Amino acid sequence: MSDISPALAWFKSKEWTAFEFQQATWQAYLAGKSGLLNAPTGSGKTYAIWLGCVLEALQSPKVETGLQVIWVTPLRALAKDIRNAMQLTCNEMGLNWEVGLRTGDTSTKERAAQKKQMPQALVTTPESIHVLLSQKDAAKTFKKLKTVVVDEWHELIGGKRGVQMELALAYFRHLNPKPIKTWAISATIGNLQEAAQVLLGDLYSDCAIIRANLNKKIVIESILPDDVKSLPWSGHLGTNMLPSVIPILEANNSTLLFTNVRSQTEVWYQKLMDKAPELAGLVAMHHGSLDTKVRQWVEDALHAGKLKCVVCTSSLDLGVDFRPVDMVIQVGGPKGIARFFQRAGRSGHQPGATSKIYFLPTHSLELIEAAVLKEAIANKQFESRNPLKKSIDVLVQYLVTLAVGPGFYPETTLEQIRQSHAYAKLTDQEWSWCLEFITTGGSSLSAYDEYAKVEIEPDGRYVVKSRKTAMRHRLSMGTIVSDPVIKVRYAGGKYIGTVEEYFISHLKIGDTFWFAGRNLELVRLKDMTATVRNSKKKTGPIPRWGGGKASFTSLLSDAMRQKIEDASKGVFEGPEMQKLKPLLEKHAKLSALPHTNQLLVEQIKSDEGTHIYMYPLEGKYIHDVLAALLAYRISVSQPISFSIASNDYGFEILTDLDIEIEDFLELDLFSEENLMDDIYASINNTEMAKRKFRDIAAISGLIFQGYPGKNVTNKHLQASSSMIFKVFQDYDPENLLLKQANEEVLSLQFEKSRLKSALSRINQQEIIVKKLSQPTPFCFPIMVDRLRERYTNELLSERIAKMQLEFGD
Repeated sequence: MSDISPALAWFKSKEWTAFEFQQATWQAYLAGKSGLLNAPTGSGKTYAIWLGCVLEALQSPKVETGLQVIWVTPLRALAKDIRNAMQLTCNEMGLNWEVGLRTGDTSTKERAAQKKQMPQALVTTPESIHVLLSQKDAAKTFKKLKTVVVDEWHELIGGKRGVQMELALAYFRHLNPKPIKTWAISATIGNLQEAAQVLLGDLYSDCAIIRANLNKKIVIESILPDDVKSLPWSGHLGTNMLPSVIPILEANNSTLLFTNVRSQTEVWYQKLMDKAPELAGLVAMHHGSLDTKVRQWVEDALHAGKLKCVVCTSSLDLGVDFRPVDMVIQVGGPKGIARFFQRAGRSGHQPGATSKIYFLPTHSLELIEAAVLKEAIANKQFESRNPLKKSIDVLVQYLVTLAVGPGFYPETTLEQIRQSHAYAKLTDQEWSWCLEFITTGGSSLSAYDEYAKVEIEPDGRYVVKSRKTAMRHRLSMGTIVSDPVIKVRYAGGKYIGTVEEYFISHLKIGDTFWFAGRNLELVRLKDMTATVRNSKKKTGPIPRWGGGKASFTSLLSDAMRQKIEDASKGVFEGPEMQKLKPLLEKHAKLSALPHTNQLLVEQIKSDEGTHIYMYPLEGKYIHDVLAALLAYRISVSQPISFSIASNDYGFEILTDLDIEIEDFLELDLFSEENLMDDIYASINNTEMAKRKFRDIAAISGLIFQGYPGKNVTNKHLQASSSMIFKVFQDYDPENLLLKQANEEVLSLQFEKSRLKSALSRINQQEIIVKKLSQPTPFCFPIMVDRLRERYTNELLSERIAKMQLEFGD
């Protein structure tokens, strides 16, 4: 047994007791093992691994210099807090180590100091690791590396940043003859074994998977509306329930109020200030488009216990230790069990403390989600994260990174890359294509010198010699691609944050808009910067950002179908389902509550035509594709056009013709035969692939997004990528980046595997057709979402009120 007594003594000095999982992790680490730690948020996960590093260093007869431990975090916002905790541990345990910080926010001065002498431990992000790999002395920087710890692994594994991490780990293992200990930390993930395998590669056979057997107490309570409308619609609750929220804020020292998207954060902050002006100065806002200094101020004020409430998005989802926070409110369905659990853990963020979270529905049917979330968390059911494979754009970027840095030899680099899970099955042909692409631009771009970035030296080493190419590559590195943004600043120069170019392009000089909790007047728009001044007006749009959209996970979908079946049998367990009982009983009377082995189809005829509603409960993205697929298959049998609307519960296809749904159900609309061909025909796949290709083109370096402060406009980026897309389509149809764009549309945007399983399930279900004379509680929200495109908020509310009156709500 290794000596862990210094860690136990330090815990005792803090009046803490070391959990079994922490001691087991220290022992495994000191025994030389790699592994994955699965423990609830706020249980001391960081110390479980970091103290293993400290204990090992304390056993060394002398303090070694150079980088020995890399601690990877997915968010810059977490890095400073983690670094401070790690440095404090070193200081108090007598380890003369420096813990450094390296993110996109790190100053030029600090980077220069690190270049001369790296700290023994570095807290950083996947992108910053790759920036270090692009330095000429990368091998020297990492040659003493002993350990890599990947925090919040579940946040990385399902995306391209996870692939970046896999490539970095493969590089480190190849560089160092001694095995590098690799650990991941994850609070919520369903496929632990696979997650460990992706992380560890060849080290998996001897890894330690340590689970904390702690019953983290989470109290979940729903804020129930006084009345659930018998014809509900999305958003009709939400801010209308503010009177129920304010007493919660007053009763607690500090509350995080989570919304799902940034625009919703802006709305809730504004409404909260209108409703409770006495909270001015005690309420703040936090989301990814606000200036870094603003976010840092909010985080510091939270730490200091100066804020009563912070309205936020997922920007505060992860790991930061805000101990003054004693309550969390989730506005609207979080669309996933793990996400809800993660947010709940932001309160009571310390071992043994109880986490408390309120669920606030934005429409009545979300109460079913609340009931499901309670049960799933009680049963410790969390979603799996599926790792990506063969992301060619990330691989191409990585190869250029190595070529910009120390250079690489193809044979050894291929061997290294194939040690990662993402590229284990990379073929020789695909590898040759990547090498040709970075050296010539490939068969269709070889005539253009700008795409020939990498040169081959006489000894076979691949290098980038052009300083301009190297600089542009370093500026473009990373896999997070968003729409171009406009900086928003006051005429005096103070920076406020960023909004997407698309939003600003629809404003005229003198128009006002709400941002960062203020009403701002647009004074000037120049060089991707919007100059503004404060306005006293109370009207104006709120920006909408493209990111942050989520749809039901399959685990949530399955559980919701079961809840509806239970309701059909008269079982209404829990306060949420009890509250919904009159609404669901009304739906059963008007139509039917389907069992899990049934698919409900409703048909209504109105002045608009024939409305057909179906309720697979698979989430909005799947429903978008299913609706388009069915509309296409019906139109093949006879000339007919449809409009489509959907939400997480079901979808509507509407035609102005007088039709009967039974005539078309006989056509085997849900057949899996020719599925991909029909999907390509039913959705405008080329346009979607073009948009996806823009991201791939940016990651792979085909298009340059601009220098700091001189970003290229969205119009120019889209035109450039569309032109290259067309060249590939016409002259290079086997281009791997082109194929990747089409595959990502299907697999990531439309969840191809889930779509197939949904169709397979529907084909085994009994189809129940109900012909109705009025809307039901299930179809009404979908109908309203379609009307949103035609009416302003005020007119929409009037229209809905008339419809509810007409149908006896």
